[in-house]
Amino acid sequence: MELQSFSPKRRPASQSGVMLIEVMIAILIFALGVLGIVSLQAASVSQISDAKYRSDASFLANQLFATMWVGDRKVATLQNNFNTNNPAYVTWKNKVTGSLPGVASKAPDVVVSNDGIVTVTIYWLPPSAPAGTEHNKYVAVAQIK
Repeated sequence: MELQSFSPKRRPASQSGVMLIEVMIAILIFALGVLGIVSLQAASVSQISDAKYRSDASFLANQLFATMWVGDRKVATLQNNFNTNNPAYVTWKNKVTGSLPGVASKAPDVVVSNDGIVTVTIYWLPPSAPAGTEHNKYVAVAQIK
């Protein structure tokens, strides 16, 4: 009796490499998820910085109003004390410049009208803003009597 060599029949490989494709698609989906989370984190940091600058501007404007309330509240005195050349304005402006970025390029405005209404406008430019970007601003209005 002669020995026959037994070789199993091979089936055509119809699903060869499917698992590799599944793994690559899973990695792609995971990578897109990670990139999405990173971009959300970057947007969150930007929004937090903007909120901090707005709250600082609000605090500085209210600090100026408090200074006006404590001193002589006559309209003529307020107009004199808080014009751009007066030391009271310069001191406050230096605080603003030290607290907010980009203030040096556009100084804050303090307008005292004849009826005692004071309008304070504070401008700032975030450090990450591209050149030519318009300044952010905070406007506060109070009546000092």
